[in-house]
Parts: sequence; structure tokens; C-alpha cells
Amino acid sequence: MTHAVVTGAEGFVGRALVKRLLADGLGGRRISKLTLMDVDFESPHADSRVVQLAGSIADAAVRAQAYASPVDAVFHLASIPGGAAEKNYALGRSINLDATLGLLEDLRSQAGAPRFVFASTVAVYGENLPATVDERTLPSPALSYGAHKLMGEVLVADASRLGWVQGCSLRLPGVVARPGDGAGMMSAFMSLLFWKLAAGEPLTVPVSREGVAWWISVSRCVDNLLHAATVDAECLNARRSYQMPVLRLSIGEVVDALAARFGADRKALVTYAPDPLIERLFAAYPPLDPPEAERLGLRHDGSVEQLIARAMAD
Repeated sequence: MTHAVVTGAEGFVGRALVKRLLADGLGGRRISKLTLMDVDFESPHADSRVVQLAGSIADAAVRAQAYASPVDAVFHLASIPGGAAEKNYALGRSINLDATLGLLEDLRSQAGAPRFVFASTVAVYGENLPATVDERTLPSPALSYGAHKLMGEVLVADASRLGWVQGCSLRLPGVVARPGDGAGMMSAFMSLLFWKLAAGEPLTVPVSREGVAWWISVSRCVDNLLHAATVDAECLNARRSYQMPVLRLSIGEVVDALAARFGADRKALVTYAPDPLIERLFAAYPPLDPPEAERLGLRHDGSVEQLIARAMAD
């Protein structure tokens, strides 16, 4: 019997993770119960193993329902994204920080220590990055979103030390290709590139063609989340925190690869109108060197062609 909980289950990464858990299980074990948490659900789930809890994860009563039966693993994906969190500090704090603490503290009374995988973010690094980012790079968040996620990493490590959970935080880069217009997300342009150019539609991006970002497909992101929940906990570092390996690609490289797949005319559909803040935060990334993460078994997509193939398939 394996019971997993997914917060933010209706989100882009959440839906992909739920699909994989139901199909493949967790660490070779079939999922017997999967509790999904989100503010609302589009429709009832067809799988009888699924329990949908609509409401805020900041609500202790909702969390109590999720933990009513013993939990083997929690995937905490829910968040208020960067742009939205900047506009509404109280909401951002309640979900990105306070609810994370609540999800951890509520597990204190459960027998055993369930796996707890926390979706952190590359926003913890801030604007002023060194020539190369590695696992010794000190975070310096430039947004409340990044600050609260960094605090969440510390909380996960402390809860692991206390024996409440066996936790692991993964810093997610730009995950593609997210459907919709990405409202509230300053990095929405990264996914819009895929869908707009595939459809042959024009797009204005708030960064330069030369801007460089970190990329991962949702499929590979889910691979890494599942791996973090099943890898031998004795192999985890003391911080319980890892940077997901990424592909480092310029916006132009991604546009060119999309044009190679969907038609050379796609290049002319892109207009570059750099916004200085978004360029600094999302298109000025240096090389990334994450040997600890790679030794643990975390992976990136391998090539821009594979990134596109996985992103469009999902």
C-alpha cells in the first residue's frame, strides 16, 4: 500500500507527475492512494485511487484531510509564482512559506518519516550570478518568491534532521512547454515560444535573442522528482537541496531549433523587446556545474532537439 500526496496537482508539472505516478507507481511500488491538493479541480478524476481535495494548502483542515491516512511520499509543487507573489506579498508568503512549514509540521505525529520532495526554484540565486553557478554558489534572491523558496529548503532540511520526513529540495529551472498564457509568471515567454511557433503564430518575447536561459522539459523534470523520492536517503547531502541539471541555451538557439522542426519561416514570427528586469532574471544565466546532482542521478534533456521533442510530446 503506497499513499502519495501531490500539492499543486492541477498545475503543469503536477498533472504530468500525477499521470506518471498512476501509470508507473513509485520506486517499483504501485500507488494504492493518490491524494491531490489544489484550489480547484477541472473535473473528477477517472482513477478510483485518486482523492481530490479542493482548497488552500494554507488551510490546516485541508492538510489534515490529506494526511488522514498514513503518507509514504509528499510532492510539494504548489506555489504562487514570482510575478504574482510580488504583487501580493501576503498571498505569496501564505502559500510559498507558511504552508510549506505547515505541510512539514503536520507530519510530526505520523509514524515513520515519509519522503518529502519540495519544488524549489533557480530564483533563489537572484540577479548577480557569478561566471559559473555550482553547488557552492550562495543564493541571493531578488524576489520574495525566491526568498520564500529558499526558506522552504531550510525548513525541509531541518524537518529531515528532526526525523519528521526524509526530505529533498530540487531547484527547478524553466520547465517547458507549459500550456496557456502563463499569467503571473515572468518566465512565461519560455513556454510560449514552443506553442506559438509550433502553431505558426507571432510572438513578442521580453528578452533578447542572445539572452541565455536554463531549460528542462516537463518529462525530464518529473523523472528527477520521482528519483528524488526514491533514491537512498543516505546518499542525500546535508543541505537536502540540489540544483536540477539543465540545458543552457540562448533564446536564439531554441528559436532556431524550433524553426528546424516546424519551418524556417518561424524565425520571422519572433519579435525581441527586452525588458531589463526579465532579461536579468531569466535570460542572463551563466554555465551551470552541478556534479552533486549528477552523481545523485539527476539529469537534463541531453540536447535542444530532445528538449523540444519531450516538451511538445507532453
